[in-house]
Amino acid sequence: MSIPPFHWWRTVFYLIPAIALYTIVLGAASIVSSLFDRRGYFAHRCARAWSWLILKTTRVRVTLDGLDRITPGTTYVFVSNHQSHYDTPVIFRSLPFQLRIIAKESLSRFPVLGWHLKRGGHLFVDREHPDREGILRRWRALLSEGLSLIIYAEGTRSADGHVARFKAGSFLLAIQAGLPIVPVAVLGTRQVMPKGRLRTEPADVELVIHDPIQPPTISQPTVHDAKALADRVHAVVAATVEARQFAAV
Repeated sequence: MSIPPFHWWRTVFYLIPAIALYTIVLGAASIVSSLFDRRGYFAHRCARAWSWLILKTTRVRVTLDGLDRITPGTTYVFVSNHQSHYDTPVIFRSLPFQLRIIAKESLSRFPVLGWHLKRGGHLFVDREHPDREGILRRWRALLSEGLSLIIYAEGTRSADGHVARFKAGSFLLAIQAGLPIVPVAVLGTRQVMPKGRLRTEPADVELVIHDPIQPPTISQPTVHDAKALADRVHAVVAATVEARQFAAV
């Protein structure tokens, strides 16, 4: 059953103020909690509550497929395609794991959101001058606490919904850390908020979780090894997106 669209007045007078309120209140709670919860567990609960409120308010219904393929309490590297700003609330609300993201450095400068991410233990990367050794140290510190990572391996949101080639940098770190990688396909969020548009539309979206992939055991992995693993994970995610999102188009 299709979901009727929002009228413009509902967006301006209800959705935007509601989302701003959720962000300010839960962002502030998250930041305050970091004073006594250095691991960011409470901040993550705030993020999940924010995600649920955002999805509920904007009438985005999520179908989850494949949760039985992963084991609760295990530390994973979740690798997802990236169609919309809505990918993050969909993933955070759907996956019952303590998640941290690897984000571009510019996000850390956003009021409230950036402060929440930084205080909550998320990782920021300067794409022009990446410090791989520093990132790996921080990554291992998070993983030692049983936290999982979510990576948008395309590096940016897709303009047409198709999955662009995955960047190899994060996969090199994954090989070095020796953690299982879980390919995740997000479907339909581009209908909610495509790249370049602030307005949202109600929609049905789907999150597909695939079987974990164990990276190869290599003492000194190269960029070639990372690219091979990236291509393998990309093939799984892209096949799902093409089959489920574009096959009927």
